[in-house]
Amino acid sequence: MPRWARRVAYAVPLVVLPSGIWRLGLLFAPDKRGGSIPGWAMNFYVVLLTLVSEALAFTAIGLVARWGEVFPRWMPRLRGRRVPTAAAVVPAAIATTLLTLVFTVIAIVTRVTQSKANGDPLPADYPSKAGGWETVYFYASYAPLVLWGPMLGILTYGYWRRRRSATNGPLLPSAAGSTR
Repeated sequence: MPRWARRVAYAVPLVVLPSGIWRLGLLFAPDKRGGSIPGWAMNFYVVLLTLVSEALAFTAIGLVARWGEVFPRWMPRLRGRRVPTAAAVVPAAIATTLLTLVFTVIAIVTRVTQSKANGDPLPADYPSKAGGWETVYFYASYAPLVLWGPMLGILTYGYWRRRRSATNGPLLPSAAGSTR
């Protein structure tokens, strides 16, 4: 496993973390901008979205870790067996495409709407009532998400190449007992 691939894999959850921290900060904001959504439901949504985002980002580590190639010991019926390459590559490739498209489109739309805000009359509180440092903090928290898709794509390609060149024979007994 190349060192750069490990570094990229461990950086993916860190790229997603700032947006999660920003969202969790909403729990303490007096106005969550939830409209008709009850406060408890908005809090639940914010926490759930943050946890799910980090969990999904953590799966990128599976593309460089042993548990991404061999099922761990704690998984009944699967323990010690090879993870089918397609079982990791197909979802990772789909996620790569979606993340890249979504966050790139969001970045472009944000930039276009900012350009319009300079020329076209928009509501005075657009995009939010917060200004100054709060806006800088928001964009600094969400800007790294643009990297999530491309980083996952690089890891997916590396995983596919590494697994493609691996033999499809049975695992060695010493490798089957190790779950790392």
